[in-house]
This record gives sequence, C-alpha cells and structure tokens, in this order.
Amino acid sequence: MIARNPDNTNFPPFETEDLRANLAGFLALKFDDAVTGKPRAVGGFKWGVYAFFDYDGEPIYVGQTKEKLSTRIRRHLTNQRTDAVAMSVLDPFEVYEIEVWPLAQFQNTGAGDTAAKAHLDALEDLIYQQAIVQSTFKAVLNEKDPPTATMVVDKPPSLRHCLVSEPVHRIRSHPDFRIARRALILSRLAQVISERKVQGGLRRVLLTQSKRLQWLAERRYQALGGAHSLAATDEEQND
Repeated sequence: MIARNPDNTNFPPFETEDLRANLAGFLALKFDDAVTGKPRAVGGFKWGVYAFFDYDGEPIYVGQTKEKLSTRIRRHLTNQRTDAVAMSVLDPFEVYEIEVWPLAQFQNTGAGDTAAKAHLDALEDLIYQQAIVQSTFKAVLNEKDPPTATMVVDKPPSLRHCLVSEPVHRIRSHPDFRIARRALILSRLAQVISERKVQGGLRRVLLTQSKRLQWLAERRYQALGGAHSLAATDEEQND
C-alpha cells in the first residue's frame, strides 16, 4: 500500500523542492571576480544578464538585473512575483539550464548609474540577439524586447549550469509530459490575453509558444511513426 502524504505536510512537492535545492546550489557556485581576483558566489554578483534554456537546449528567456543575480533569478523560478511567471509567459518547469554573465566591474555601483545601466542594456541586447539567432523558432518568450543598445560591449565570462536533477529529468524530459505542460501554459496565457487588455508582446509570446508546441507535438508524432503509425492502426482494426 502506498503511503499518502498528510494534508498538513510542510514539505513542498518533490519537483519544487528539487528546483529550489538545485537553484541554491547553482547560486552558491564560485565564479572568478575579474576585479578583485577572488572567487565570489555567482548569485552574489549585483549586475548581470541571464538566460534560461529548455530541455532541447533552446534559449527561452533572457533578462538582466542590477539588484543581484540571486534575487532576480529566484524571483523568476521560485515564486510568482514577476510578470513573466504570473502571466504564464515563462514556465519554470521548462527551464533545464541557466547561463549567467556577471558584470563584476559594477559590483559597488549604484542602480541609478547611467553608464553602468547603458553597459547592462547593451549586454542584454547582445545576449538576446544571439539567442534569437540560436533559436529554432528565431524567437524567445520575452514579452518585451531589451532596451536599444547605445554602445558596443563584449561578452564577459559566463557560467552555464543544469538546474534539474536526474530523477526530475526522467519525469520532465518525457515528450508527452512536455507536450502536456506546454499546452497547459499556452492555455493559461491565452486565458490571460482573453481577460485583459494586453500589448502586442503577449500575443507574440502566444504565437511563439504555439509554434513551440506544434514543433514538439510534430516531432513526437513523427518519432512514433507519423502517417505510417495510422496505417498500421487501420490494418489492425480491419483484421
């Protein structure tokens, strides 16, 4: 007999706990601070750009922060305090890997510094444009485009890391699970759009997510035999 969890359990679901643990481990990883020459926990960098990738290695979201990488990334993946999550633009369950580009030179720079903000905007735009090029769909799930770059910057060293354990990977990487999850998020986003007055950015995300769902479903269909699988089923029914 399978033991059931009591209704008053204080433990989060396994997959939620797994994400929080892996995210905490990533944010604690040491990363060389080019200014001080000493390693710093990657989540401790104040300024930087980050990108999320799905189970196919597809870039799905690019963002920036000047409040601290750990604060901003946690907000995206572990609670509902960002529009991207609350409005079903970004699904934390789709995030398999993360890459961050910390800007160590602005560690002690205030959030209102215009020169630092221009550098941050330019780096976000660079990462965003590269993500678009790398994407199968030539699109990511950002509701808004990054600020227009006013300067040219080089990419600083980055750190890329997996946020999913092997047990969770076995569950979430199954194509039927991914199709169902993506369809659910697409439905939620469509509902948000139908109930609110929204800008074109959300409709663009809806279109992109629709393409991503169709691509995933078609790949699954073809992998299981495509039209040939229908013919085989018809023959079995006629026997």
